[in-house]
Amino acid sequence: MLSWEADVEAHALREQGWTISAIARHLGHDRKTVRAYLEGRRVPEQRVRREPTLAEPFLEYCRLRLAEDPHLWASTLFDELAGLGFSGSYPSLTAAIRAHGLRPHCEPCTASKGRDAAIISHPAGEETQWDWVELPNPPTSWGVGGQAHLLVGSLAHSGRWRAVLAESEDFPHLIEALDRVTRKLGGLTRRWRFDRMATVCSPRSGTVSAAFAQAAKHYAVAVDLCPPRHGNRKGVVEKANHSAAQRWWRTVADDATVAGAQQSLDELCERLDGRVRRRDGERTTVAELAAGEGLRAAPAAAFPAELAVVRTVSAQALVSFRGNRYSVPPGMFGVQVVVRHRLGADQLRIITELVKLPV
Repeated sequence: MLSWEADVEAHALREQGWTISAIARHLGHDRKTVRAYLEGRRVPEQRVRREPTLAEPFLEYCRLRLAEDPHLWASTLFDELAGLGFSGSYPSLTAAIRAHGLRPHCEPCTASKGRDAAIISHPAGEETQWDWVELPNPPTSWGVGGQAHLLVGSLAHSGRWRAVLAESEDFPHLIEALDRVTRKLGGLTRRWRFDRMATVCSPRSGTVSAAFAQAAKHYAVAVDLCPPRHGNRKGVVEKANHSAAQRWWRTVADDATVAGAQQSLDELCERLDGRVRRRDGERTTVAELAAGEGLRAAPAAAFPAELAVVRTVSAQALVSFRGNRYSVPPGMFGVQVVVRHRLGADQLRIITELVKLPV
């Protein structure tokens, strides 16, 4: 784009007999650009806007996909198109979505834009933020009912996050998920932050429970709780929750296994470590920031909480647990049993008389 001064000079030099190539070298612009201004096809200080295009069949795919799921992230759609052979850039896709009006209007989403947000400083290695995400309509083969449970942990300084699927949100499953996510993140920060979940503290008083205090001592971390009705205090993990729900859960196939879904989630997290960040004016990535967190190594073994899950005995007198099958006495087909397993131990117990589990 030429300024008015450069445009005047280009016309003057042209009248003086300069070639377009000489004018372009003098002004430091491309010859085609200079020619367009000299011929009056372009106006100084006005950029030429090109209508974004999206070739078929990608255009129709985007139209059908967004009609089916109006809140699908453009980044998720871009991942799907790339797998189908789309060679365009992400900005060209978003521009085409706007130009062609592919995304249906949503009044609640429009009304929520522009809200105030506070910037909170997060020193390196200081805080890990945790939260449960309830994911709707899991595959029926998982046998978890109407919701799947995902524990998300995010390093507040770098934004790196990892998550694991859990069968329940009770205390033993929380401890197991905390341990697994900690090791996926690469270690421990000095503090852990939670909202007022009942397995960590008393929701009313905000006092850490005795059971979770022992777990925190095992990992040598301090525990911080968000103030009442201020869940956005842990905004880093809230954004990770959004990514998990929008970029991963919406793409999980109906016939996916738990192990397969967990693997696809791990692959997404690794890919998102390449996100670009700017700190103090310097370009960096989430992975580079995470490498400078200075995390402490996790304990050799998880805190020894005891899991208790209900299973149904198969016709072959087998009980399934964590990818293995364990035999029970014959004649128990269809009976529900309780499988108890202490974290860090190699053995488990199968209780053949069903007992009511604590909530």
